[in-house]
Amino acid sequence: MGAVVGLVAGIGLLLIALAFGTDGQRVRSRPRRDSRVQELIRAAAIPRLTPAGLIGACTGSALLVGSLALIVTAVPMVAVLAAVGSACVPIILLRRRIGQQAKARQESWPDAVDQLASAVRAGLALPEAVSDLGRRGPTSLRYSFQEFDVEYRATGSFSLGLEALQDALADPVADRVCASLRIARDVGGSDLGHVLRTLSALLREDLRTRGEITARQSWTVNAARISVAAPWLTLALLCTRPEAVAAFTSWTGTFILAGSALVSFVAYRLMRRLGRLPVPERVIA
Repeated sequence: MGAVVGLVAGIGLLLIALAFGTDGQRVRSRPRRDSRVQELIRAAAIPRLTPAGLIGACTGSALLVGSLALIVTAVPMVAVLAAVGSACVPIILLRRRIGQQAKARQESWPDAVDQLASAVRAGLALPEAVSDLGRRGPTSLRYSFQEFDVEYRATGSFSLGLEALQDALADPVADRVCASLRIARDVGGSDLGHVLRTLSALLREDLRTRGEITARQSWTVNAARISVAAPWLTLALLCTRPEAVAAFTSWTGTFILAGSALVSFVAYRLMRRLGRLPVPERVIA
């Protein structure tokens, strides 16, 4: 037991040291490139969270849960698996936050397009109509449209403002809306209001279809999650019996637990991939 605790603690200290050592001369000698952790934090829109903080949260979670699992079950392999699983919890929470934000933006787009169409039909200039969404638009999209307003007022270029908006949103719907606005600005299209209202209707129909599909497959996804979690809950109950602890602390029991964890992980990832709805490709990257 002491060896397992020491190994987990050593790995945690090593990860913390690597996290705080990323600003060394080796990194400064070449252009800095955003890591996947930095991209994840930026997408989650948590300003105070840093890569070192996220790694520290993962390490602390692994040490805490791994130690508790070792104390309760007295099975080193169970403690290691619990530590690995709990280390992924902060990342899972971040991904869930990103998914919730993406869903909120997706549900807000029809209202934003309707508001933009109304402003254009009322005779408001295109830059002012787009900037107005940063003040009175849907809450989930307001910050991104404020980026357009800042860029447009700083450069006076409508095209650069739309590029800043596309970079802030990185969304296929935003690409379509910005393409329509750019064409209307360049060639003076008179049917922009009709195009925006048609786009809004299509977006609402797409949301309705996706909602029906998600509702129908939700029970299947939940059943699959329960199927993955049930054996490990049973294992936790079995580890309260001394004979089960003796069996799982042997080499054979250790290999069985490791193989079962691998099968559970692969099955869960396969379930997530099969149940994932197709994401529309961006029109303008």
